[in-house]
Amino acid sequence: MIENSRSKAYADAGVDITAGYRAVDLMKSHVKRTTTPGVVSGIGGFGGLFAPDLTGITEPILVSGTDGVGTKLKLAFLLDRHNTVGIDCVAMCVNDVICCGAKPLFFLDYIACGKNVPERIADIVSGVADGCVQSGAALIGGETAEMPGFYPENEYDLAGYCTGIVDRKKIIDNTTMQPGDVVIALPSSGVHSNGFSLVRKVFDVERCDLTSPRAELGGKSLGDALIAPTKIYVKPILALLEKVAVRGISHITGGGFYENIPRSVPDGLTAVIDRKSVRVLPIFDLIAKTGNISERDMFNTFNMGVGMSVVVPEKEVNTALKILKDAGEDAYVIGRIERGAEKIRIC
Repeated sequence: MIENSRSKAYADAGVDITAGYRAVDLMKSHVKRTTTPGVVSGIGGFGGLFAPDLTGITEPILVSGTDGVGTKLKLAFLLDRHNTVGIDCVAMCVNDVICCGAKPLFFLDYIACGKNVPERIADIVSGVADGCVQSGAALIGGETAEMPGFYPENEYDLAGYCTGIVDRKKIIDNTTMQPGDVVIALPSSGVHSNGFSLVRKVFDVERCDLTSPRAELGGKSLGDALIAPTKIYVKPILALLEKVAVRGISHITGGGFYENIPRSVPDGLTAVIDRKSVRVLPIFDLIAKTGNISERDMFNTFNMGVGMSVVVPEKEVNTALKILKDAGEDAYVIGRIERGAEKIRIC
């Protein structure tokens, strides 16, 4: 098929069709390790086929999410490190889907590039596959678009789409939240995939030292701290949902605490966050200090070390913390739900 698909005219315009086939060959092993029982078709067709297991689900509801990696990709270009941004892409989608209580089923990616370098595309997809394995989703399709003249030769964009499923009666929709409930934090791995336009400005990343160890970061380089992939919370949250009556979940992304926590709080209630209890990661202290950024702006832009928050009944706090700890999350309490007009207050 590769030989029959050669086009000299298209190649002269900057598009190498054969490179696309080579990239697919290189990514097949990565895609294969994401296979789950519902996968019906392999990659290469016009659509990805998936047969969901509806056992025990009375009224199945599909929940979908889509997102990209944003300008964090600029760090990948500068560091020439492409095997983790795929995790970010998956995380941004599946972490949103799990906020409704939905288990991710499958994922599709989209890569647009200036030049299709098969090995680089395979590196990107290896990260997508890692994210899918971490979240239990199958990678059932995708698209690589070579777009010379639109993207610089050594740059690309990456986006993804996920579909999950939840029984209607188990949807997490904050309707049962009440005063006295407790807000639990699940730690982040770093900046995750939001706020990088500000990060890049603060550190002037195109000209700063990204590779030398820094004492403020515990010996990590700035590049390593910033490129750290977004943590995926699917499996710990699914474990929690089996045993605890979770009343609200927030994925802390762009807009930080002030935008995302209120999305899971109903009118008439306030999430009161104890500022001193928030375990702020060193990278955020460095960003604030270097950029002279106010604490209010930091909490309104970044996750500050909290990648996800969960609201549970007070009587189930200890059970929730144990389940999350057993699932590998060093979760801790950061606040309570009270009556109030504003949906979040940090004090």
